Amino acid sequence: MSTSLTFTSSFTITNARYIGAKIGADLRQLRSLYGKPADVDKINKFAEEASLLLKAGYLGIADYGFRDQGTNNWKLRLRYRATAGRQLLDDPPGRLPRSADVAKLPFHSYMSYSDTFNALSIADQAAFKAGLPVQRTAGTEPGVGLGNSTPGHGYSSNGIGVTRDIFVTLAT
Repeated sequence: MSTSLTFTSSFTITNARYIGAKIGADLRQLRSLYGKPADVDKINKFAEEASLLLKAGYLGIADYGFRDQGTNNWKLRLRYRATAGRQLLDDPPGRLPRSADVAKLPFHSYMSYSDTFNALSIADQAAFKAGLPVQRTAGTEPGVGLGNSTPGHGYSSNGIGVTRDIFVTLAT
């Protein structure tokens, strides 16, 4: 899945880091609630990665949460989709589910890139990715089973932002 955004030159790295900090705050709340991701430095790297991708216009979707490795399905997922426009939300971070059954599951992250990024040459894509604080490996996007999705939350600055959707699987 890919997206395309129109950026203005007035969207700065400071604007992008403001949004990235809110994503980082959500990840720190996940850590507080569920004990993962355990490494605070990793949370900071995820936030900076999102900021750099957003600033460049290369962020499509960033997913963070807990997945069942056997089924490759999310059990709890925070999805951030890059967006642009005048009617963007800028909510406070947080308000995450507090009782998801993810204690035995590993933390996982999945990233997809924008159409703008996908239009770059393979060499340019690799060069940009090499400068990111998170070095990702190719993988299959996790799916979702039966569950509830909660949209309607977002973070933005200067006409660019992300919308956040939370998916939680139904108890089985």
